[in-house]
Order: sequence, then C-alpha cells, then structure tokens
Amino acid sequence: MKDIFKKESIATYLKADARLSKTLRARDLVALGIGAVIGTGIFILPGHEAALHAGPAVAVAFLLAALVSGIVGMAYAEFSSAMPVAGSAYSFGSVVYGEIVGWILGWALILEYFLAVSAEATGFAAYFNNNILHAVGLNLPRALQAGPMEGGVINLSATLIVLIVAFIIVHGTTLSKRVENVAVVIKVAIIILFIVVGVFYIKSANYVPFYPQKFRTSPWGLGGISTAAATVFFAFIGFDALAANSAETIEPEKNVVRGILGTVVVSVILYVAFSLVLTGIVNYRQLNVDDPAAYALQLIHLNTWNKLITIGALIGIFTSMITMFFGGSRLVYALGRDGLLPARMGEISFKRAVPKNAIIVATVVQAFFAGLVPLTELASLINAGTLLAFAFISFGVIPLRRRTDIENHGFKMPLYPFLPILAGVASIYFIIMLPNVTKISVGLWLLVGVGFYFGYGLRHSKLQNRTE
Repeated sequence: MKDIFKKESIATYLKADARLSKTLRARDLVALGIGAVIGTGIFILPGHEAALHAGPAVAVAFLLAALVSGIVGMAYAEFSSAMPVAGSAYSFGSVVYGEIVGWILGWALILEYFLAVSAEATGFAAYFNNNILHAVGLNLPRALQAGPMEGGVINLSATLIVLIVAFIIVHGTTLSKRVENVAVVIKVAIIILFIVVGVFYIKSANYVPFYPQKFRTSPWGLGGISTAAATVFFAFIGFDALAANSAETIEPEKNVVRGILGTVVVSVILYVAFSLVLTGIVNYRQLNVDDPAAYALQLIHLNTWNKLITIGALIGIFTSMITMFFGGSRLVYALGRDGLLPARMGEISFKRAVPKNAIIVATVVQAFFAGLVPLTELASLINAGTLLAFAFISFGVIPLRRRTDIENHGFKMPLYPFLPILAGVASIYFIIMLPNVTKISVGLWLLVGVGFYFGYGLRHSKLQNRTE
C-alpha cells in the first residue's frame, strides 16, 4: 500500500546531492539574489503596477512585499541550514509534510520558474528592440518582434536570450557566478545613477494623489496596494532560488541566511527609491509600458541617460534570468532525482557537475514561451505558486523544529513560532488578493500536477518503491 504522505529522509537527499560541486559563498548568493530580485521586477513592474493598481503608492506595495519576503526568507534560511539540499521548497516539503505536498509545491514552482524566465526574456526583448536596435537604425520586422498572440510569428530576441543564458548555465556554477557578480555591480550602479539623476526632475504634482481613490478597494481600502504587492512577489521568487542552491553552497548554515538577508536589505532600498523617483518624474497614468524607466527618461529628453538605463535594464534582466534558470533547472533535477519526473532529469553531467538534461528541458520550455507568449500573459500566472510555497515553508518551520532526526546547528528563525505563523498568514492573504484569473489558471495547473503524480509519479517514486 503506497502512502502519499510518506516523508523522505534528509540523509537520502544529502547522499544524492553530494555529486554537486560546492562553490558558492555568501557574496555569491547575494549577487545571485540581487541578480534575481533586481531584474524585471524593478525595470518593468513598477510602471505596470503604478498605472493599474496603486499609483505612486506602488513604492509602499514594494516595501510591503519586500518585508514579507524577508520574513519568509528567514524560514527558507532555517530550512537551508537544516537541510542543505537541491530542490528548495519541493525537497523541504517532502521531508516535513510528505511526498504529495512536496510534489504540489515542486509542480507549482516549475510553472513559476519557467514562466519567470520567459517573462524576463520578453521584458529583455522590449528594452533591446525599442531602445538598442532602434537607436542604431535596425528594426526587426513585426513578425520577429512578437508571438502569434500579438500578431507576429516569434519574439526572436526573447528566444535568443534564453539560449544564451542556457549556454552559461550548462557550463556550471563557476562561470555563472562570475558573470553574475560582475553584472550585478554594473546594474546596481546604473540604478543608483537613475535615482540620483531622476531626483532633480521630480514634480511634486505627480504624487497627488499618492494613493488614488479608485484603487482604494476592500479590504480596508488597501485593495490596490495589496494587489500590487501580490503581483510584485514575482520579483521576490529569488529567495526560493537561493535556497535551491543550498547543495552547492559552502557552509550553507551560515551563508544562505547572509545571502537572503543581504538581498532583502539592498532590494527594499533600491525598489522603494526607484519607484518613488519613477512616479515622481512621470504621472503614474502614463507608466503602463514594458520599459517605464527608459520611457520616463525619454519624456524629459535625457536621451543619453535613456540609453544608460536601457543597458542597466538589459544587464538586470539578464542576471535575473540566470538565477531563475538556475533554480528552475535544479528543481527539475530534484524531481527527476526522486523519480517523480523521468529519471534522466536527475542525472548529473560528469564533466560539468550540472544536471544537463534538466537544463535542456528548461531551455526548450522557456524558449518556447518566451518566443510565443506576451509578457502580460506570462506575468499574470507567476505569483500564486510562489506565495503557496512561501506559506508552506513558513508554517513548515514548526514541524521542522519538532523533528528530532534533523539537526540544525546554524541559523534559526527568531521569534518562534510568531514569525513563521505571521509569514504564512501574510502569504495566504496575498494569494487571496491576486486577480481571480491568476488563481483559476494556477488552480488548473495544480490539478494537472495532481493527475500527473497519481498517473506517473506515484508509480515511479523512489521513496514509494524503496524497501526499508
């Protein structure tokens, strides 16, 4: 008789993941975290969310999302300290809740990671096509700028950037972290320059009203800010990606929490400042575009700065793609490692010490969506799975502490059990505040995943078939 709530042992995961090389330190994790969080989220989402949900108060939405993510990040850090394994929320869930819960979290996050990379690729293409190719007199035909849903054939730039990132990822963590570390410094410097220069072009009238009445829907008049905050959690999936790198981190019991908290501090400062400057330069009603920062600088005739922010956006989105691609491929590897996906997904390349087959699958799926589906459609589906994982991992700290077979001599979440419960409840609240179409779409995806588990995963699961 098979038990869908059977729990995996931490020893099994540690043994399997010993094949992965440990090369990442705290500074590398901070670079990966900033690379993920300060990407599409800062260069695209502030404009859309200001125009559609919050007005200039989008800065408050980012602050709220960052604070909740930071608390949840501490829960991830405790899990990573106790269980430095690949797979992040999937592996953690399989150990503390049982296989079926771990699978649901993993299935949800596959959607999140893959669509995040695809969405970032389409954002990259928007900046590249509109501000780089156009500036040098090159204009791709419409058929190569958009997929069928937008009247074209394929978004060529978005597809190609996925393939370039895949090339970097398949060459291992050493090359990935070198590219990431250099690119993050350049990106943050350009964002700071935008903030410093933009301050001198702020018009106080653009802040009035700071939180427009039309967005003050229930509950308690915070509907607009809450919906914006729920939407921009897309930017903070990087915390799960950091935890996904635990098996490849040196001293994860110390370095993962440093990576997460370092990312939170830098991110909240940059996001809030960037959003305030952006909505101060341009009235929020005009910001529903895919390249709001470049658009804002163009409106105030700072064309040289426009090109600079475009370079920063391209680097920012590129580094975000690296981290998301990294996390997604490791998740596919972990599911293959455990037999819930075909076993070839769990194989490690001897030459590069990376899960090559998982990377190939991720490349094909992400390039497909990037080339054929527009950004708005992709972004609308991303957040529910992230928040679901946030809720389970936050509450999961409680059963983790009660496990006598799992030792944790590293980081532990403070104010236990208050903070884990607060983080879990906040995550559920933001799931409720997501648009209905997002909840329905992700709900259907989860139903497909449950069907796949009972049709394939349960029969092939190494945990279920293992003789004790």
